Amino acid sequence: MTSRHAAPRRRRAPRHARDLRSHAVLRGVALTLSSVLVFVVAGGVAVAAKLTGNVDQVDVGDLVVAGPSPTEAPDPADMNAGQPVNVLVLGSDQRDGENAAIGGDVAGMRSDTAILLHVSADRTRVELVSIPRDSLVEIPSCRMSDGTTTRARNGQFNDAFAIGWDNGQDIESAAACAMSTVVANTGVPVSEVVVVDFAGFQNMINAVGGVDVCIEKPIKDRYTGLNIAAGRHRLDGVTALQYARARHGTGLDGSDIMRAGRQQQLIANLANEVLSKNLLTDAGQLMGFLSAATQSVTTSVSVTDLTGLAFSLRSISRENIAFTTVPWAPARSDKNRVEWTSEADRLWANIAADQPMLGAPEAPAPTTPPPAAAPADPGAEAPVVDPVPAPTPTPTKTPGREAFTAADVTSSC
Repeated sequence: MTSRHAAPRRRRAPRHARDLRSHAVLRGVALTLSSVLVFVVAGGVAVAAKLTGNVDQVDVGDLVVAGPSPTEAPDPADMNAGQPVNVLVLGSDQRDGENAAIGGDVAGMRSDTAILLHVSADRTRVELVSIPRDSLVEIPSCRMSDGTTTRARNGQFNDAFAIGWDNGQDIESAAACAMSTVVANTGVPVSEVVVVDFAGFQNMINAVGGVDVCIEKPIKDRYTGLNIAAGRHRLDGVTALQYARARHGTGLDGSDIMRAGRQQQLIANLANEVLSKNLLTDAGQLMGFLSAATQSVTTSVSVTDLTGLAFSLRSISRENIAFTTVPWAPARSDKNRVEWTSEADRLWANIAADQPMLGAPEAPAPTTPPPAAAPADPGAEAPVVDPVPAPTPTPTKTPGREAFTAADVTSSC
């Protein structure tokens, strides 16, 4: 979306680049969420010291008389201890420099992907909710960085970011308008924002040595160049990037909902990869990952706060990292748009109240204990024992269509 305030129109992107614009943005979200999850599961004081800024360092070790060494390093403080944290994660299709080389040179700036990340006050849950970009919502009046305001209107969710950018001409105005739109439509207080472009994703995947995925059907997408057989694969940065962008030849519908689901699956697999590595004791590996992940992140959260939050979540489990998409239905006014259902109201109310977003799990049905066995007769024949039945296969969850956790099965090879 452009306006009279936008920069002069640049060279139009090739058709295949335009078709892949939203896929590139989705891949940016994988970078953002992965970096946030790394801060969540692998916090450390050394990381904060490394990423705080460009500091001129001197070595005075030989000049200072050393005092007694502390027995333990102080724990980093969680500045929001005891409070839930809600972060809006946005994917921006900024098209300059390396981003233009990846996705094509296009004027303006849009946000085609949004995920609300909720961290519970007790630091036992991390929940991620995908917001479809074509959700019909109320966009409130937004204040720009120059003090001007925009008029309230109805529109697609991703219009909010474009409205902020076109009128404020900066990322602060764009992000703030998107945040205000989330608050107005959900009632969830959003305190922080993370905005990413899509450069650096390959380096992030390579920094953890690749990521495992299960490809149920062969995929051949001429737009991205992805040509991969069915089965289990460990994707390097280049192939993971192609997989994140793929829309055609996937054997599934090419909707934004299913693409968001594949992004959720990739993020979950990457989170599992991060959790499986002891990054706290491998400074080189941790620094390599964070160096790649933070290159494409713009955030309102300070490194110090991220470090404290990460330390407080150091015991997070895969079962407590949950993903879902806002419950939706085709819009009555336009079948090519979506509107949120009453189930979405329940979801947002749970998050606002810092309750599990999908509600409390159902308690197992009570079972009646079997009757006590009669004393065995020494002269009786041994009873015939039926073979133990085979375990029931665990059903797979469909990312995008169903809620799942990082511990769930989301594909079958």
